[in-house]
Amino acid sequence: MNTDFTKEWIASVIVLLLVLIGRIVVSKLVRRYAKSSQIIEKRANLVIKYLHILLSILMVIALVIIWGVDKKAIFLTVSSITTVVGVAMFATWSILSNITAGVILFFFFPFRIGDTIKIHDKDFPIEAEIDDINAFHVLLITPEGEKITYPNNLLLQKGISICKRQHD
Repeated sequence: MNTDFTKEWIASVIVLLLVLIGRIVVSKLVRRYAKSSQIIEKRANLVIKYLHILLSILMVIALVIIWGVDKKAIFLTVSSITTVVGVAMFATWSILSNITAGVILFFFFPFRIGDTIKIHDKDFPIEAEIDDINAFHVLLITPEGEKITYPNNLLLQKGISICKRQHD
């Protein structure tokens, strides 16, 4: 049995360095995008955190492959974790849906804080100013001063008009 793990150690160090460099690059790119798009720093930090989690998961997968962990043991562990996480996710799917929608809103939606929008909902149409955009919801303030928290995932499902854009 070969007990010399030099190649595995070197490969592991390279993966760790690549992840650290990747985290720095991702952070800088997201911050640069946020600055050019006039997106607030709090939203940029949320997206950076999500991308760092993704990089960490990819790092663990790479290390498992490098160290040649038994595939049957990996399958058993992953299937057990997936089952537990699946049950937990089913209970909290709307939270994950809102987080995902928050990331999509960060990168692809044309409105920002200070804009007045109209949400085209058949049952509850809303016209309000965007006061804040969080990971789970958008805080809206109506002309009457009423504060409304509106889930991010619903913003992706409803038609939205920008009535009045905040002055740049």
